[in-house]
Amino acid sequence: MAKTLKKKARAKAIPPPPERAAKPQAVAPRRGKLERVRMPAGNTKAARSGASAASRAAIDSKDTHEGKYVYCIIKSERPLRFGPLGIGVEPANVHTVHFSDIAAVVSNTPMVVQDPTRENVLAHQRVNETVMQQHTVIPMSFGTVFKTDDDIMELLRSAYDAFTDVLNKMQDKFEFGLKVLWDRDQIIREIEEEDEDIRRLKSEISSQKGSTYFARMQYGRLIDAALQARSERYVSEVFRALRDVSVASRSNKPIGDRMIMNAAFLIERDREAEFDQKVKEIASKYEGKLSFKYTGPWPPYNFVHIRLKLERGEGATEAVAS
Repeated sequence: MAKTLKKKARAKAIPPPPERAAKPQAVAPRRGKLERVRMPAGNTKAARSGASAASRAAIDSKDTHEGKYVYCIIKSERPLRFGPLGIGVEPANVHTVHFSDIAAVVSNTPMVVQDPTRENVLAHQRVNETVMQQHTVIPMSFGTVFKTDDDIMELLRSAYDAFTDVLNKMQDKFEFGLKVLWDRDQIIREIEEEDEDIRRLKSEISSQKGSTYFARMQYGRLIDAALQARSERYVSEVFRALRDVSVASRSNKPIGDRMIMNAAFLIERDREAEFDQKVKEIASKYEGKLSFKYTGPWPPYNFVHIRLKLERGEGATEAVAS
């Protein structure tokens, strides 16, 4: 689900490439109104019945036999079926492959490299988002394919301790995204009004009295420093305001000139409403200055990193979680 505020930045997870994976886009609400872009409901009836560099199992590019596409890892001792949600022209039926009390959520797929088209990425997300409504998930990277159920069971066996540890840490937790943007020109105008030195230099440049080269250079340096300081202050205030209602947070690189914050927050399931309310309060506080884009809940892409080390020589498969 995603929230957008207009007037308002993966133990570890790997995304569909969150910025790394296309998330459903939300229509920005009117200025000053905060709405979370919500995740599609998915197949909830099926749900009830029912990695930093996760790699594909070694796949012969000429082999087009049927394989197994892996979406995520969950805790479950009994077989589950989630219905026709998976990747494919006709959505593939999604089910589980087990070892002990953990399972991989999979669907059948041709043994070819899956193109990260919009349809495929959204199908990958759709499965994870449906499963997470009833289960804690470790999301796998887009394009994780194995040849057989036995290969998947070997992965689960060899990485059992690592997967179990991560599942315990992520139990009943979601990820929410928060991006904060501003109008750079408007902020510059505010800075010019508030800073006497900057205001004097701008006046000197505008009057064109004598050489303005050094005045322009100094003006540019002062503006850049003021923008940096103000951006850091805003971001620090937002993180501080959300600290008490989140388990953890991650700061990702902002995208474009307008974004000053691109963050992910790990939230306990039973504190979602509290987190929602706090985000709305922050949006209200900065109305007219900042714009917020709020999304979630998602699987903990930014808080779980699964590194798979796959060896085909003796049929052994090793996985390391970090």
